Formats: sequence, structure tokens, C-alpha cells
Amino acid sequence: MRRSLAVISLAATVFLGGCANSESPAAPTRTGTYTEMPMPAQATTIVSSSPLPTANPDQCGNPLASLRPSTAGGPTVDAIRARGRLIVGLDTGSNLFSFRDPKSGTIMGFDADIAREIAKDLLGDASLIDFRTIGSSDREKALKSHTVDIVAKTMSITCERRKDVTFSTVYLQASQRVLVVQDSGINGIADLAGKRVCVVPRTTSMDNIRRGQPAASLLTVPSWADCLVALQQRQVDAVSTDDAILAGMAAQDPYTAVVGGPISPEPYGIGIPKGDDDLVRFVNATLERIRTSGRWQELYDEWLVGALHESSPPTPTYQD
Repeated sequence: MRRSLAVISLAATVFLGGCANSESPAAPTRTGTYTEMPMPAQATTIVSSSPLPTANPDQCGNPLASLRPSTAGGPTVDAIRARGRLIVGLDTGSNLFSFRDPKSGTIMGFDADIAREIAKDLLGDASLIDFRTIGSSDREKALKSHTVDIVAKTMSITCERRKDVTFSTVYLQASQRVLVVQDSGINGIADLAGKRVCVVPRTTSMDNIRRGQPAASLLTVPSWADCLVALQQRQVDAVSTDDAILAGMAAQDPYTAVVGGPISPEPYGIGIPKGDDDLVRFVNATLERIRTSGRWQELYDEWLVGALHESSPPTPTYQD
């Protein structure tokens, strides 16, 4: 019995010793690689050595003057009424101004509601409207080709644009500024030297930033929503455009901030095909109605109060 116990004890010792000397299985190793996020589609870099756009003096008198309001109608107004729908070009990715509500799918925002007021006066029903998404660089093209009846898309009135399209009176006064990630050390246009700035091509914002800070490099993308993504992915140091558009971006991302003083004034008008004077007068009649009735203020308070400083309808300037 004692021998049996000894044999068992010896066997146990050998077994345990063998376990102690055996190698433990290697722990699995995990390796990862960092892949930079891709640039937005159609992104293009403009280096600081590229020729600067020439600033031509205005050759159109007062670019903000528009035709006096009238609801008498005419061939363009009659054609829209016969069709039964108002076709409006805008940007469905412009927060606060024209964006698609994720729950209802409805196009909402300040610009969208201004367009609905026009449809209400023109057709008797604010819902008789078709929204078509267009890029900032395609606004004039859409009007010249009559793809849309009007453009309500944060469109600044300029003499250059008035060569190809007509504008209503000013319905909102904006100013170009700069959007950055908070605590970036960038406090305005002076700090953009050597930085990469996101803009949309063929916009007043692009030309203004190049003239105001030629030492900045530019990344151009199709839409301002793409600029916000590029800023969030740290592919650019800043975005520069109208404070109205930047306010919508800042509302989407609380880690961003609009900084610096105004770079340039940006008066917004409704874009209308050149020659459609009866429609210009009719649109101006709607804008006059909402200014004087308080409806403009209601829309501003609903969408823009707190995001922008300006809080009253701009005074119109009329010509015969």
C-alpha cells in the first residue's frame, strides 16, 4: 500500500514537473493599420501659386436694385400657372436654409419656406412646388437653361452674375466669415496663411478668400456639406463662406465655431432667368408682402434666430 502511494506520488511529481517545463501557448497578436479617410468626391486642390482672379469694378450700377413689385403677371407667370407647379432650385444639404427632414422627408428651412410663400401667392397653394437639388456652381446654368423657374439657394447678388440672370430684391443680408474646429488657434482670415481652406468652386466665397488671403491653399468640393466633412476629418484647417451657411454647419457640429469679422457682404436674392421680368416683379411682390406682414420675421425667428446677428428684413431698393 505504501509502495502504491509512492508510485502515485512519483507519477504526480513527474506530471506536474512536465507541466511546469512546457511552453505556454503564445497570446494572439493584433496589428492594425491607419488608413486616411478619402477626400470628398471631385475634391481639387488649388495651390497658392495659381493666378488670382481679377477684381473688376462693378459695371451694373446698383446691383441690389430690382424691378418694382407687381402681381399683374405676364407670359412667364401665366406659363407657371398653366403648369400648376413652381420649380425651385435649391440645396437639400444646406442646414437651416434647405434640408431634408430625416423623419418626414420634407424639404425644410428658411429658403424653402421663402419659396413656398412665392408658390402660395402664385398658385394659391404653398404645396404646389417642386424642389430640385442643384450645386452652388450650377445655379446660373440652371436658370439660363430654364431647368428651374427660380433659385432660392443662398445666392449672393453680384454684377458678374447679373450678366446672365436677374435677381429679386435682397431677402437676407449675410457676410462671409470662417469656420474652424474650436481651439484651433485660427481666429480669422489673417490666420489662414499657410493653411488649407475648403470652398466651393465658382462662388464669391472662393474669389474673396483668394484675394483676402493669397497665402492660403484651397480645397474645392462640390457642396458646402462636403466642406464640413473635410473639416471634421481634419483634411482642411477651415471653411470659408457666408456666415448663414457656416451657422448651419456649426449647428450640426458643436465642436466647430464661426470666427473672425466679416470678410465681405453677401446680399441674398432670388435668382430668376434673365428676361422673365414679370416673374421678377411677382417675386418682389411676395417679398414685399412678407416683409410688411411680419411673415419674414416669423420665418427668421423659426430658422435663424440665434444663428445670425441680423434680425430684420433688408430694406428693398427698386428701379422702374
